[in-house]
Amino acid sequence: MEAGGLYYELHGPADGAPLILSSGLGGSAGYWAPNLAALSERHRVLLYDHRGTGRSDRILPDKVTVDDFADDMLMLMDAAGWASASIVGHAAGGVAGLALGLKAPARLDRLVVVNGWASPDPHFLRCFEARLNLLRHSGVEAFLKAQPIFLYPADWIRVHATDLDAELPHQVANFPGPENMEKRIAALAAFDVRGRLGALGTKTLVLAAADDMLVPSGAGSRLARELAGARFEIMVNGAHACNVTDPDTFNRITLDFLRS
Repeated sequence: MEAGGLYYELHGPADGAPLILSSGLGGSAGYWAPNLAALSERHRVLLYDHRGTGRSDRILPDKVTVDDFADDMLMLMDAAGWASASIVGHAAGGVAGLALGLKAPARLDRLVVVNGWASPDPHFLRCFEARLNLLRHSGVEAFLKAQPIFLYPADWIRVHATDLDAELPHQVANFPGPENMEKRIAALAAFDVRGRLGALGTKTLVLAAADDMLVPSGAGSRLARELAGARFEIMVNGAHACNVTDPDTFNRITLDFLRS
């Protein structure tokens, strides 16, 4: 389905509680494949490709902000006929959920922020700069080949090396383009909502991975402190893409919060 230039899908029972899954920097709905069956068992799940990526409109404005990401989710809620919804957001999708909660609190039921932040973290800024330098000076394939280092635990990469190599040509063919990636990273690097999040705390779970190589778990703990009354959970293993590398633990924690 399509709405306002965004590709989206609906899964799960028509009368299930509305739930949006919003992915990270890559923006792909397919990112949630390891979690979809569990999360759509009782929820009406909306998956989508972020604007500028995948099957959605690839044209982005000169400047992109996290508020733009939030506006797209609100537009998708309208398209689905939902007055409100819960959001599970990974990194970029999680901070977009925070932005949505600030813009339209009545439309946010519950929010799970996975490996997110309230303000720029020096470590992930360093990582983003390193990745951008690969993209600028070595090209798309080098950028994508290095991507697993920032997303997954080292032992998981070793075990799944063949699968990762097989995925690379597909990732290269569907890459959103260097300019769009630069704009999306700039939006994430500029996101800063310190001192504004207190009212969202009671409806938010902050989930961090202790071994996240891209967004340190300390960024998650600082975010949780900004969110008065938020639940804070740490997955010991799983790294940045913990929902992919340990979906059983991720699904259990997320569903426990959504159903509580």
